[in-house]
Amino acid sequence: MNTSQATRAALFLNGSNRQAMLLQRSSMSQLWGSVRMRTSRLSLNRTKAVSLRCSAQPNKPKAAVSTGSFVTADELPSLVEKPAAEVIHFYRVPLIQESANAELLKAVQTKISNQIVSLTTEQSFNIGLESKLKDEKLSVLKWILQETYEPENLGTDSFLERKKQEGLHAVIVEVGPRLSFTTAWSTNAVSICRACGLDEVTRLERSRRYLLFSKEPLLENQIKEFAAMVHDRMTECVYTQKLVSFETNVVPEEVKYVPVMEKGRKALEEINQEMGLAFDEQDLQYYTRLFREDIKRDPTNVELFDIAQSNSEHSRHWFFAGNMVIDGKPMDKSLMQIVKSTWEANRNNSVIGFKDNSSAIRGFLVNQLRPLLPGSVCLLDVSARDLDILFTAETHNFPCAVAPYPGAETGAGGRIRDTHATGRGSFVVASTSGYCVGNLNMEGSYAPWEDSSFQYPSNLASPLQILIDASNGASDYGNKFGEPMIQGYTRTFGMRLPSGDRREWLKPIMFSAGIGQIDHTHITKGEPEVGMLVVKIGGPAYRIGMGGGAASSMVSGQNDAELDFNAVQRGDAEMSQKLYRVVRACIEMGEKNPIISIHDQGAGGNCNVVKEIIYPQGAEIDIRAVVVGDHTMSVLEIWGAEYQEQDAILVKAESREILQSICKRERLSMAVIGTINGGGRCTLIDSTAAAKCSKEGLPPPPPAVDLELEKVLGDMPKKTFKFNRIAYAREPLDIAPGITLMDALKRVLRLPSVSSKRFLTTKVDRCVTGLVAQQQTVGPLQITLADVAVIAQTFTDLTGGACAIGEQPIKGLLDPKAMARLAVGEALTNLVWAKVTALSDVKASGNWMYAAKLEGEGSAMYDAAIALSEAMIELGIAIDGGKDSLSMAAHADGEVVKAPGNLVISAYVTCPDITKTVTPDLKLGGDDGILLHVDLAKGKRRLGGSALAQVFGQIGNDCPDLDDVPYLKNVFDGVQALIAENLVSAGHDISDGGLVVTALEMAFAGNKGINLDLASNGISLFETLFSEELGLVLEISKTNLDAVMEKLRAFDVTAEIIGNVTDSPLIEVKVDGITHLSEKTSFLRDMWEDTSFQLEKLQRLASCVEMEKEGLKFRHEPNWKLSFIPSSTNNNYMSQDVKPKVAVIREEGSNGDREMSAAFYAAGFEPWDVTVSDLLAGDITLDQFRGIVFVGGFSYADVLDSAKGWAASIRFNEPVLSQFQEFYKRPDTFSLGICNGCQLMALLGWVPGPQVGGSLDTSQPRFVHNESGRFECRFTSVTIKDSPSIMLKGMEGSTLGVWAAHGEGRAYFPDEGVLDHMLHSDLAPLRYCDDDGNVTEAYPFNLNGSPLGIAAICSPDGRHLAMMPHPERCFLMWQFPWYPTSWDVEKAGPSPWLKMFQNARDWLESC
Repeated sequence: MNTSQATRAALFLNGSNRQAMLLQRSSMSQLWGSVRMRTSRLSLNRTKAVSLRCSAQPNKPKAAVSTGSFVTADELPSLVEKPAAEVIHFYRVPLIQESANAELLKAVQTKISNQIVSLTTEQSFNIGLESKLKDEKLSVLKWILQETYEPENLGTDSFLERKKQEGLHAVIVEVGPRLSFTTAWSTNAVSICRACGLDEVTRLERSRRYLLFSKEPLLENQIKEFAAMVHDRMTECVYTQKLVSFETNVVPEEVKYVPVMEKGRKALEEINQEMGLAFDEQDLQYYTRLFREDIKRDPTNVELFDIAQSNSEHSRHWFFAGNMVIDGKPMDKSLMQIVKSTWEANRNNSVIGFKDNSSAIRGFLVNQLRPLLPGSVCLLDVSARDLDILFTAETHNFPCAVAPYPGAETGAGGRIRDTHATGRGSFVVASTSGYCVGNLNMEGSYAPWEDSSFQYPSNLASPLQILIDASNGASDYGNKFGEPMIQGYTRTFGMRLPSGDRREWLKPIMFSAGIGQIDHTHITKGEPEVGMLVVKIGGPAYRIGMGGGAASSMVSGQNDAELDFNAVQRGDAEMSQKLYRVVRACIEMGEKNPIISIHDQGAGGNCNVVKEIIYPQGAEIDIRAVVVGDHTMSVLEIWGAEYQEQDAILVKAESREILQSICKRERLSMAVIGTINGGGRCTLIDSTAAAKCSKEGLPPPPPAVDLELEKVLGDMPKKTFKFNRIAYAREPLDIAPGITLMDALKRVLRLPSVSSKRFLTTKVDRCVTGLVAQQQTVGPLQITLADVAVIAQTFTDLTGGACAIGEQPIKGLLDPKAMARLAVGEALTNLVWAKVTALSDVKASGNWMYAAKLEGEGSAMYDAAIALSEAMIELGIAIDGGKDSLSMAAHADGEVVKAPGNLVISAYVTCPDITKTVTPDLKLGGDDGILLHVDLAKGKRRLGGSALAQVFGQIGNDCPDLDDVPYLKNVFDGVQALIAENLVSAGHDISDGGLVVTALEMAFAGNKGINLDLASNGISLFETLFSEELGLVLEISKTNLDAVMEKLRAFDVTAEIIGNVTDSPLIEVKVDGITHLSEKTSFLRDMWEDTSFQLEKLQRLASCVEMEKEGLKFRHEPNWKLSFIPSSTNNNYMSQDVKPKVAVIREEGSNGDREMSAAFYAAGFEPWDVTVSDLLAGDITLDQFRGIVFVGGFSYADVLDSAKGWAASIRFNEPVLSQFQEFYKRPDTFSLGICNGCQLMALLGWVPGPQVGGSLDTSQPRFVHNESGRFECRFTSVTIKDSPSIMLKGMEGSTLGVWAAHGEGRAYFPDEGVLDHMLHSDLAPLRYCDDDGNVTEAYPFNLNGSPLGIAAICSPDGRHLAMMPHPERCFLMWQFPWYPTSWDVEKAGPSPWLKMFQNARDWLESC
């Protein structure tokens, strides 16, 4: 890697994506700040901060001051001058690992000054206290803050201030969160403190401090540049001095009236501009008339803000429901009517469509593992339930353009709440994602198609930053919540078209979808009735996300930059998970579910969600009943802020107590904010203001909001939109003579829409819940390539759901109609690889992302909708929901840059047997594997809008299309018939990159060779190979060829033999008998992986990336072997009335409890759901249990290090600690800790033992940050060694795969003697190994860098086992993403890992 690359990588490793992950999760070894790749907009004239100067005196560090522009005038004085509550400080070293520190120093020397000779870091904990801590409590706080067994690295004085170096000049820069809102990190840190009895702690924020030593004094602009490198201007500021208060001195703004009666429309125009309300011409007319002529009074600013959010384009979809006039002719139907026509024609299995937060189709009667007494400590057992399959899809584009990480976090979080807030509540299972951004302009990458002359807007993040940070935000949120991400897409584009228009995703697409389940008895929300309670559950209100609904409805650049930032939210996945657990407890009560109706809080905050849930009956709402985290918030802010992790629900008065009980158990706030009164109005009162007036003998103030619901939320007048179609300027694709196939592949295989997506999949959990039957990675090398995603409904049934994505936006630049048809076609050619109930059962979400109101775009959308409707109706499938984002444009370099219009089709359907899924990896060899091409274009080979055209800086003129819709139906049904009879061993759709890329990818994934032998039929080489006409490539056995052909003919489908599979990893491509390519599979795969690895270097330790990249060249199928044959649990165990009890223990943020319960249930146990809060409350004791399990997840979001908060909640609560100590000593008990639970057992001294929560032993092994510096999820190989472990008995000598998903899994042994003793005593029973089964420390086989491949530790007596991998997520064979064909197992049966749990059951019988 050259210097430029190294610098860029170091800067991005130091980026906001890292900082955000670490501030909230601490799952990395590096903790740098945020890096901005553009010139920072810094200004000193907005603050009275000390001038940016460096002392010329050596050896005396001075604090650098703020760059200024990111601390408001209100914030700054309280930052340093006006102490309110007491703030104390602790400092901890180091902030980042030595290797990360070296990379940052190298970047700083290159970017800022080579005079900088060293860089040292520390973190500062800024702790707000209500009252002084007593000495014993201060000791507890210190234990929480320090690295558990290195107390010397924590102090009350700065470590940096003490450092001196002769002859050098020093400067300290400190950066941390803005004070205007509490971070999610602080929220979790305070939760940890309260769990330990430290109720005095009210806020705990972390700042980062950097000490720079230089040979010469640094200039002010150099210090400013460094400060800009290490903090995020949107969410952080530079601290000029030590924090002495968290007070911001913000005075809440009073409710005010807007003089519409006096000034009319002009008053609305002024407030529209001032508040960024996004009122258009029709809005201004309507609301002027509404208040002047109908209501006949001045509106309040709260009411206008309320209306703007609730009735924004984002919330009400005026465009889709509006009247369309194209080329002067009124259209017969609205866009909504056109799209909905597909559902009206094919509603067969639909149970929720075009209403609610998600759509749903009929599912199956299944046996679901669920608690017998939901919401309380109890056992789990299977129960027959009728569960339907649910799907929803959202985009969060505007927030990701402004602040990609939090924007994507809240995008994922909002969609999760859409999932669980469907009907009367529903189950979250898995997610999909997608990202469309502009040209990456990645230094060191080979992308000659990117235009280096393009300028990018300063108010938006760069495309490269968006792709990395947004994918990190979405991934991290799902990881912490416990929702696996199992499918996705990525696309980049930026080009000046023949028309002269620049088209680029400056405003990006951040797409998030979710597949889940809903109890059939809960599909319909109840109607509000007089007397019902309006309840808010979730996190507290903060001054964040103001005006997001309106802001996201604008072209980026139209709004004030500060307003844009105000509209970005803050995500707290741990809070979201607590919220979901409350909802899940309610819905698992079945017919006794207390939730009558539920809506998630999104755009518009309370002012939207509350009106939705009380409509049409109405209610009086007390704004002061809302739980707030910032008491300086105004009425407007409490009512309108889009703070996340909140639901509004309706419950009957008699259900209040049970709901309170559930919320208390899950430590979630609940507030009754009003009662349905039947008045048909939304009336917002301020009880605090009323009480104050009453005390002073004054009448109560008028309501801040008093609106008739029907007039602002009911059937309002439609809007009319007028467009003209525009002619598309087209030019034939022109590729210079002499360009070879290899020349083209060097470009095409590196285009992000074609290339490997490894950079997205390894950082996201793809196995949590244990219900994932098919995710992105396939084959022996686990290459990211799957076409379809599949979930199981339960652990005991084989029914499930499948989903697949189709989108072809670049084709839409040539022909919007063809684009829509191709999107449908791609979705189905991806979906076809899972056996489904029927094509007619397929439903889909349609998500539209256009600059709809700009020239030509509205008519293009309309034409695409017509084509979509016609094709779907002919296919017998339907759209049943979706969302739109219709302001997809941004101002840049003096022009409005429109994004390519995009229609994303997310098809979903029921699966009768989840084991019948075909993956793209080639599996046959030895002359047995034949490749068949099913051509849906029937010989046409058009290159318009192709990847080939894009990488040569063009889009072409001849667009592919789905010309024969009925033939697609035949092909789908024919291939389904083949899959049903197991006649297809591998299959892949033809999409981006064309036929040749499809075949290459299948070889890459299977680590095979192929011989392609094609006929051009009179067209060019590039048309033959790179055309993206719809089609399929199937691998079949030669012995089945006749049967396959005959079955396809029965469906009037033809297939052509285009080649064969070889065991020799060599790829040969012939066209018309001429060899155009003969190259090693690994060489071409390296090209395909190149862009992904480039992106990886900006996200994790470069040395690890290089190791994986080089190692991939020599990978082969893992040599797994079993020393036993897996079998189902003895029926005698399963049928017993009384089974041994195992406590599945979880803490706030744990997310692996259900799959763990399922694994123990499958082994004949009685699993119990036990929370730490249950133990603290004395609701249950451990005396009745023979086994306990500490589950995986992110307890307290991994704040203050993984499992630290969980360990503290046990260690510093004596009654609970003594229970665990007594349990540990009982000879008839066993324990297991997985992932986060493994980390906990180490912190408590549980393994190797024998101290549990006793005195601190600095030699205690523990698990620290992964060597790569980030969260990793992989299906990795392990070997089982001899050991005393009771759970691994009889498994010794086996080598097999297992899921691993963690950020802090590296075993660390401070004392080599302890490690030697463990090895000598065989207390490290599980080791990471390479493809040959050899124990290894090499990455990525050893995904965390543990010495000697150690993945588990057990106690000397074998009763206690702690392990980082997740056997509970793969105890069934269908949970394995790949396994050798030589294994004697059934895909529908138990996996080898079930024996672990069966061993525990057998051991209990023997003691």
